[in-house]
Parts: sequence; C-alpha cells; structure tokens
Amino acid sequence: MICYLVRHGDAKSELVDPRRPLSDLGKKQVEMVAAAARARGAEVAEVWHSDKLRAEQTAAILARVLGVSVTREVGGLAPNDDPAIAQAELESAPDRVMLVGHLPHLSRLFSLLVSGDPERQPIEMPAAAMVCLEREAQSWKLGWMLDPDRALGG
Repeated sequence: MICYLVRHGDAKSELVDPRRPLSDLGKKQVEMVAAAARARGAEVAEVWHSDKLRAEQTAAILARVLGVSVTREVGGLAPNDDPAIAQAELESAPDRVMLVGHLPHLSRLFSLLVSGDPERQPIEMPAAAMVCLEREAQSWKLGWMLDPDRALGG
C-alpha cells in the first residue's frame, strides 16, 4: 500500500478571509508539487481531505493534475485531530490514497505510522509538501518527499 500525506498550499490570512482559501501562491505551489509527483509516477485511487476549504481546494488541484476522479471529505484530518483516527481510516483505504490536511496533525500522523508514537519522529512539512509512505506488512517507511522548492529542482 502507498499513502501520500499532503499539507495544504499557502492560504490567505484569516483577517483577509475567515474561510482561509488558498492564496494564488498556494495554488501555484500545489500545481508544482502535483506535477512533480506525477513525473515521479505517483498514482492515486482517491484523494481525501479535511473539512477546511484550503484542504478541499488543494485536493481538487491534486486530483485534477493526477487524474483522480474521487475526492472526499474525511473526518480525522483537522489540525488538532487525533492521528489514530486517520490511521484507522487507512486500514480500509484503497491501495493508493492521498490525505490532504494540516499541521500539526500530518506531522503527528507521519510519526505514528512510521514509529508507532505520534510524538516520537515528527516531520517538517512546508506548505504544499507531499510525503510518500510505503507500507510493507505492518510497517510504514518514507519513500520520498516533495515540497515546492524541490518540485522546482531547488
């Protein structure tokens, strides 16, 4: 099984728009990372996202660029949700699923999957970063990571 964890792209300030949609920069970031992931051969059956607008918009861009027809809102992906909720959802997930969410949740979920402890091995994820995790038997390992700078070759 392969799981991709993606942090939403740069969002507008809450002072500008309380719904915090993606900024123009955020949309470009997600486009770049999605294109780089496609070039790496990333294939996804479904894209799941939190209930936040910026995550939904990020998921829509990823789905369009990667040619995915199924996107859906899933509980347990909000910024402060227990990562064990998302871990349980992954048990019944398709073989290749992409989760779009937020910090600190994604960092804690990564740590839970890789080390078994949500506080043990956090990962830094800038806006629009994507992490590819591969599961063999019961263990997850980091396959690769992309962020907007790496997508540009920086």
